[in-house]
Amino acid sequence: MNQKTMVASGPVIVENNKVLLNQSGEDDFWKFCGGRLNPSDNLEDVAKFRVKEEMGLDIEITNPKPFLMHTKKPNNPEIDVILIHFLAKRLNEIKPGKMVKEWQWFDVKNLPENLAPNIKPTLKHFEFINF
Repeated sequence: MNQKTMVASGPVIVENNKVLLNQSGEDDFWKFCGGRLNPSDNLEDVAKFRVKEEMGLDIEITNPKPFLMHTKKPNNPEIDVILIHFLAKRLNEIKPGKMVKEWQWFDVKNLPENLAPNIKPTLKHFEFINF
């Protein structure tokens, strides 16, 4: 059976008006840490696990009400993607994992062009940007 819906969860980490983004996997766009859920997973637990796996970070969820967004998988528009993001703060220093090609802190008012489609709407939802 082909999966037609993918659900992913991840944290949004902003410090001093700079957002933590990375490039990982097969694509080259900048995105939040995060990853797919299995049917039995807890949303907050997946966000914490994925940021630990990708960036070596322990986090504290600072806003338990997540931002949810629907999109389509870029290379397969038949697949619906539900993205769930929690506002969080990091508790230790970054130690990126092997799957991370590059990571960077970006000024929220000066973001790169090759962003995942959920970055600006999520930052707007959490009131870091207003455009």
